Amino acid sequence: MTERASSRDRWAEQVAALEARGGRPSGGGASVGRARKQPLSSERIVEVAFDIIAAEGYEALTMRRIAVALGTGPASLYAHVRNKAELDDLLIGRLCAAVPLPEPSATDWRAQFLDVCRHLRDEYLRYPGISAAAFTAAPNSLETMRISEGLLSILLEAGVEPNRAAWTIDAAFLYVSAYSLEHSLREQAEERDGEPARDAGELAERLRMLPPTLFPNTVAHADALTSGRGHERFDFTLELLLRGVSDGS
Repeated sequence: MTERASSRDRWAEQVAALEARGGRPSGGGASVGRARKQPLSSERIVEVAFDIIAAEGYEALTMRRIAVALGTGPASLYAHVRNKAELDDLLIGRLCAAVPLPEPSATDWRAQFLDVCRHLRDEYLRYPGISAAAFTAAPNSLETMRISEGLLSILLEAGVEPNRAAWTIDAAFLYVSAYSLEHSLREQAEERDGEPARDAGELAERLRMLPPTLFPNTVAHADALTSGRGHERFDFTLELLLRGVSDGS
């Protein structure tokens, strides 16, 4: 059996299981705890993977590292999780399952779309660097598809043309993943270097030190270039995306 055919079979099994549960997701948010002697299963592997990411970051996650934490050999893991790519799907799917979805509203659709993206961002930020696992060619998790379906429903209810809605969702997923990854990498660098990142005032001052003959606009607008607190820039970017969608609908 080819890799693609095997993937289709696993997808069909997930769909059948979902229908058997009456459309309910298979799990909630990530359950994190210390490795204990429990029967080996995909759920146990995912739990330990979250433990490792929370403690050491996503870059430290390997099948071998999980095997060590479970007190077994890497080969035993593959009976439950075929490879690292499938593990990534399971991890992202578990986080997506914790994101609440609203009943689509034609009047509050922008706020609803932003709220879903914020929830997804916050789930990613719980585990340093995990959003890197979301950069895959196609989703293989029904929990991930649940988020896509929810966002699509919101945009369609607002009257957005289907193709524009689909591309907007793709852009939003990419941005949420990239933003979360950058945020995590910055925090990891702070921990590694033992000092906080430069604040906006310090960054603005560095920009003002540039020669104004070469960087006139950068020097003049240093404060604007370094402005924004918390997740203000996150909201701004997604609001900008949604304004473009509504203008073209």
